[in-house]
Amino acid sequence: MSMLLKVSIVITGIAIGLLVLYGADVAVAMSNIDHEGFLPLNDMQRGMGLGGPALILPIIAFFISLKESSKGLGGMIIISGVLILIGGLAMVGSPAPEGVDRDPMSSIAMLFAPGIFQIVLGAIKIKKSSN
Repeated sequence: MSMLLKVSIVITGIAIGLLVLYGADVAVAMSNIDHEGFLPLNDMQRGMGLGGPALILPIIAFFISLKESSKGLGGMIIISGVLILIGGLAMVGSPAPEGVDRDPMSSIAMLFAPGIFQIVLGAIKIKKSSN
């Protein structure tokens, strides 16, 4: 296994971990009366600190390992995209926090497009690895 592939797997694993952490914090926040998660972050900080890297890292992983074949990495990238789609569905289906004006169409574009893009990249990685 090449060094670039190892790095790609690690950063995609980090992205999946960030998405799981993000989802767990949001779930705790939604179940509390005071709407606070277990991390001391507001919605914007959570999105930028956990969500932003989770959107970008798998895409970077795909491109730095472009010439490497790995069904495992392709599967991880797909998992990351699916987690983003699940989070997007949960966000669109839940009411916006008090005082936040959220445009549903921009929410869909901001989450579903990168999630679908990651799923497509993962499928490409798996397809190229099968040849």
